[in-house]
Amino acid sequence: MPATEPPAAEPPTDRKRSFLSRITFAIFLWLYRRDNWRASVSGPADRVLPRKAIIIAVPHETNWDLVNYLGLTHDLGLRTRFIAKLSLFRWPIDRFMRDMGGVPVDRSRKANLVEQMAEQFAARDDLLLTIAPEGSRSVTGSWKSGFYQIALRAKVPILCGWIDYEEKRGGIGPAIMPTGDYAADMIEAQRFYESKGIVAPDFAGMKVAGDVPLDGCIAEQPSTDQGRQRG
Repeated sequence: MPATEPPAAEPPTDRKRSFLSRITFAIFLWLYRRDNWRASVSGPADRVLPRKAIIIAVPHETNWDLVNYLGLTHDLGLRTRFIAKLSLFRWPIDRFMRDMGGVPVDRSRKANLVEQMAEQFAARDDLLLTIAPEGSRSVTGSWKSGFYQIALRAKVPILCGWIDYEEKRGGIGPAIMPTGDYAADMIEAQRFYESKGIVAPDFAGMKVAGDVPLDGCIAEQPSTDQGRQRG
């Protein structure tokens, strides 16, 4: 798909960030812009992104992912959010966590994570929730399926977020509306990430084999796959 290069834009905010948050964010943006990153949205020039969606951040390799992802989404004019445990939303860092996009999750509640996030989507007019399906900072080719379960329950699309450290590029790829057929739905994501040279689970193979796990990690790619795939 062709990519459009959007102009830099200030992301929409629910409220003005605190002084500490503004300083921290400014430092992150300086670090991001120092390396001349470029942000893009795949598809037609007039593509409009949904106001509610799950953004999967792939790959998740380094602590720099946060800095560069914040920079990329800022340049795209997006205010994204992430999940964090409730105990982090207390003085003195409660305001900072919320300013940075944190959404608290109460692990003591009977409702599980999927139900809590579905409630958040139902209660908000705008929510772009970022989740790294790999879970940890390593390229194993295995994904946890929580992002899909949340999107399915909340009835919101999944946006394929990507980042390429070699080319200093990143952005948003196709949107996938979950139907309940995990492997079939995610084949499009697999093809998109592979076109970017990024390791992704073999959803096409899972569909053929009938292996559609929804509770843990997806089976890993062959051990010969390390980091990015380059054709």
